[in-house]
Amino acid sequence: MKIFIDSANFEEIKEAVSWGIIDGATTNPSLMAKEKGQSVLKLSAEICKVVPGPVSLEGIAETANEIIEEAKKLSSIAKNVVVKIPMTIEGIKAVQKLSKLGIKTNVTLVFSANQALIAAKSGAAYVSPFLGRLDDIGQIGMILIKEIKTVLDNYGFKTQIIAASIRNPEHVKESALLGCHIATVPFKIIKQLYDHALTEKGIATFKKDWQTLKI
Repeated sequence: MKIFIDSANFEEIKEAVSWGIIDGATTNPSLMAKEKGQSVLKLSAEICKVVPGPVSLEGIAETANEIIEEAKKLSSIAKNVVVKIPMTIEGIKAVQKLSKLGIKTNVTLVFSANQALIAAKSGAAYVSPFLGRLDDIGQIGMILIKEIKTVLDNYGFKTQIIAASIRNPEHVKESALLGCHIATVPFKIIKQLYDHALTEKGIATFKKDWQTLKI
């Protein structure tokens, strides 16, 4: 499973990429808004340069024609840009046209297998089901991943699933067990993937025992 970093913080992204396990990145207007005082276009370009894979960028247009024009501008920033488009009728109309233009899209804010099916049929390169937001309202987000994976596999769609709204390392593990193509993960949680109490305990024990040895 590929791991993307879900962030618009350049220093976080640069650090995570240096670890050698990052395959791409996703951003959105809310993440961009946290990086106060920075030019969105300049920041986007910097992120695209450092990330060794697809970078999802998202605008705010709502009508199909406006989304298409915005997507063209975003995709011109760098060759690895993927344009995030909301799961709406207008958004899907734009996805269909952008697909024909060779502009890759990531349909976002997906909360049902039906929505994912529509996105795949429309030529989306990626579809992003939001696990954590479903968990927040008492539903089980991981069930959605399983349903979408089954639907896409049934019909041989090339659309890749990005498990999004990851809240904890367990979400990453369960997504991998289900065969999800990608998980997009916040920096803090990527760091947690490395950790286990027994690993830390073992290192401490080895260090202590090493001190008793003669070199």
